[in-house]
Amino acid sequence: MMRCNLFSLGILGVLLVVSQNISACTGAKLIAADGSVVRGRTLEFAQKLNSDAVVIPRNYQYTGNTPSEINGLKWKTVYAVAGANFCGEPHVMDGVNEKGLSGGTFYFPGFTGYQTFEKAKASSTLAPWQLLTWILTSFKDIEEVKAAISKVIVYNAVFPPWKATMPLHYIITDVKGGSIVIEYVDGKLNIYDNPTGVLTNAPDFKWHLTNLNNYIKMSPQAGTARSVNSRKLFPLGQGSGMLGLPGDFTPPSRFVRVFFFAASSLPQKDGESAVFHLFHILNNFDIPVGTVRSEENKISSFDRTEWTSACDLKSRYFYYRTETNSRIRVLKLMECNLDAKKIMKYKMADSEIPEDISGKLR
Repeated sequence: MMRCNLFSLGILGVLLVVSQNISACTGAKLIAADGSVVRGRTLEFAQKLNSDAVVIPRNYQYTGNTPSEINGLKWKTVYAVAGANFCGEPHVMDGVNEKGLSGGTFYFPGFTGYQTFEKAKASSTLAPWQLLTWILTSFKDIEEVKAAISKVIVYNAVFPPWKATMPLHYIITDVKGGSIVIEYVDGKLNIYDNPTGVLTNAPDFKWHLTNLNNYIKMSPQAGTARSVNSRKLFPLGQGSGMLGLPGDFTPPSRFVRVFFFAASSLPQKDGESAVFHLFHILNNFDIPVGTVRSEENKISSFDRTEWTSACDLKSRYFYYRTETNSRIRVLKLMECNLDAKKIMKYKMADSEIPEDISGKLR
């Protein structure tokens, strides 16, 4: 990865990660009326990740990182993947494979505790930023992921360009609609079934599910007028059923908000309609530059939404829009050369170009 400067996962690193360079990613899932499953997410970071849209072909060779001279897990890709990489890496931060298995990496600061590296198990070892690529290139559904993931070791590898460890957790969704969250805490692997299809950042996933109980009264239905001590109270406009829904950019608030937005969505007719609807939901989590900031040595850094993506698991399409171009673009995996000899890259970042409609009268 290029031009990225983070922090370690030591005590000092935990303190720093909570206060600066925080990634504020938000993800959700929708199921269309025809059964199509779509999942999407925002990608926020305080520094440019310079992502490309990529296609990883079949039979591409990977080797897991280890802290020793011994190579880590070696694998060849079984399934091709379309998604987005980060900082020039041959790995994806989000994507979908040719069997309709999809997933994303999300920042998990202050709570991540990876497994212990053992030299004798080096051949089963991966770095955190490699895990999602291994999953998407190796398996076709949630059941296969659950059966295999305990056989690999994910340790607190130092990512060389950052000179730091990446605190991550992961969401995986398959074409049948199943979804899981994978977290490493206190050196242990935790796998949670995720009926919500939602993920943000810290705290851990179980905490977020419990926190939803604090919002039991939330409803898309408007409130009704009532009398209290002879005083008539009535809604002040539409949206009163969601009065009290948290609107800030912290991970707990975003989790609650995206959960209710997704849960109250009207079913869309097909995958493409659901994708466009999901983009509307995720628009609510777009962070304008300057709204979320931290100070490091009196130099401000700003979280921003670098890109927003959505995967249609039935069609194997990867959609995205970027900070600098809100037009939605699509990478159609099954129309690409899935047996190419190298990773295919497509430029994501470009400029917004307004369409001039002045001469286009109806």
